[in-house]
Order: sequence, then structure tokens, then C-alpha cells
Amino acid sequence: MATKLPDRYVITIGRSFGSGGRAVGRIIADKLGIGFYDKKLLVKAAEKSGLNHEYARENDERMPRMLGGIIPFSMGYYPSGWFGAAPTSGPDSIYNAQCDFIHEIAASEPCVIVGRSADYILRDLDNVVNIFVHAPVEDCARRVLKRGDAATMQDAVAMTERTNKLRSNFYNFYTDKRWGAACSYDLCVDSSTMPLDTLADFIIEYVRYKLSSPRH
Repeated sequence: MATKLPDRYVITIGRSFGSGGRAVGRIIADKLGIGFYDKKLLVKAAEKSGLNHEYARENDERMPRMLGGIIPFSMGYYPSGWFGAAPTSGPDSIYNAQCDFIHEIAASEPCVIVGRSADYILRDLDNVVNIFVHAPVEDCARRVLKRGDAATMQDAVAMTERTNKLRSNFYNFYTDKRWGAACSYDLCVDSSTMPLDTLADFIIEYVRYKLSSPRH
């Protein structure tokens, strides 16, 4: 018999571009019958904070541009040391709005959250399982090409590498961890090793085990 999951828990999905991480997250949410939040989380956060939707989308998972050229991310700086009171506009205000909304949904329902450094935002909660989905760049590029996001394999590889850099910069800027590093997550999985549906089942079993473990 499957281990019963708690009434409230969160599965966060970090993902490299083209790895299928978002799709896996959706499958997991559907199989468990729980909420699923990716870009719609951004829209909800923008609505609650009065931010412009289009501006929020343009700056989704982007670090503040004003600092992009002057702060070396390898030094581990993140906003708390550079911003005093929370800004009322710009990418950092988007991040703050998302933080607030992520805490709200984590307190109200079981769900899957894709990206947005949700693993770090919810780091003080016990009922969170953090997953990172990745794949070799060639496999990611083929998926990007197949879904029509790029015209050629060369374009798909370039898009994959560029997007991964943006996601890495965003994550490393807003957290004290490293994007994609195994020690930053509970479980890292290579989506090229099995069908996404099978991978979703594998992750669900891991989540059940981790949340029921006496050490958890």
C-alpha cells in the first residue's frame, strides 16, 4: 500500500532548459491530484502585488539588470546585502512578490512548484522535497527543436545554453546555493534515462519515502 502523504507538502522542480522538468512536474501534480504552479505563479503574484503582467513575464527568472554587470556571482552575493527595504519596482519586486505567494500556497495546499528558486524560498519548511531535472545538452536541444522553439539544432543548443545561464544567474543571485549542484537539492535526475511518465512515478515514490522517513 502506498505511503500516505501529509495534508500539505510541496515538491519543487528545478530544471535545465529542455530537460522536460516542467512536463514532469505537471505529470506528478496530475498523478497526485495536487496544485501545479509554474508561470501562472508569476501571474498570480503579479495580480496580488499590483505588478504589470507583461513586465513580470519579461523579467521572469531574471536577476536585476542594474547589478548584472558588476556583481561576480561566484562570490555568493544575494539581494539582502544590496537592497535595504524591498524595492517597489523592478525584477527584485517581482521576486519578493513571488516569495510571498509561494509561502501562501505552501501553507494552504499540497502542490508542485516549478523553478522560481522555490526550494530556497521554502528552505525552513519540513514538508518540502526539492528535485532537479537535467539531461545532456544534446537531448535538451532535441526536445527544444521538437516542440518548435528553435529552427535548427544549432539554434536549439544556443537557446538551451543561454536559458540555462539566465536561470543559473537568477538562482545563484537570490540564494546561497548553486543552481544545478547536487548538494542544492534532495534528488537530481537525468530525464534522458527513462520516459517522463516513468520518471514522474520514480520521483513520486522518492517523495513518499522522504516525507515518511523518521529522519525527515
